[in-house]
Amino acid sequence: MGTPVEPTFTRTALAPGLLGAVILLGGLALLDSEGFILIRYAVSILALILCVFAIQAKAWWWLIGLVPIAVLWNPIVVIDLSGQGWVSAQFIAALIFILVGVVTKVPVRRD
Repeated sequence: MGTPVEPTFTRTALAPGLLGAVILLGGLALLDSEGFILIRYAVSILALILCVFAIQAKAWWWLIGLVPIAVLWNPIVVIDLSGQGWVSAQFIAALIFILVGVVTKVPVRRD
């Protein structure tokens, strides 16, 4: 057995990405109710957290999907969307969250 090698990266975006996907899919049940505001808060905050991890990983292209999610699910300035398009957007956003979480590798800083 050799000496264990220290990792060069971490997958810090995995937990918020999977959590965001679960919240988005669970939010489909609350889509037309007042409780959806909680889904909006959670999704927009997690999208911004994933933006920070994407910037740290120098994976700028993920911002193309994450920034619109943070804006569309923004609970402060609500963009009122409804119908089948909004349901589809929930699924697409969940897919983006999963992809960002799995693919993003944040380099480990050596102090």
